[in-house]
Amino acid sequence: MTSKRDLIIAIFLMIIFLITGIVCYASFTPPVPDNEPMRIMFQTKAGKVLFTHSAHSFDYTSDCLDCHHLTSFPPDFDCSGCHFKEGDALMLSREDAFHDQCIGCHDDMGAGPVECNECHSL
Repeated sequence: MTSKRDLIIAIFLMIIFLITGIVCYASFTPPVPDNEPMRIMFQTKAGKVLFTHSAHSFDYTSDCLDCHHLTSFPPDFDCSGCHFKEGDALMLSREDAFHDQCIGCHDDMGAGPVECNECHSL
């Protein structure tokens, strides 16, 4: 049998542990990543594509111009500034430009996904 006093002590301890847990959780937040996004989610009509920028830029290439074909680009550059949804004779559409760039590199390197559902999986 538990006495009323033991029950009050147990509740008091639970409240202290709960408050301690909340304070610790709020105090020790994970560090904010640097300005470079770790993963980028592209919304497409064929399904979402999750692109891991850090893996591609550090593991596969060290030269930004391997993927970003412009000679100079700001950090917040948007490909759709030149590559519109619909392409024409002078400029590839955004979809075609991504496909040529990504699948072409995967074919050249002999690694990485090349089938639709391997990238458009979400």
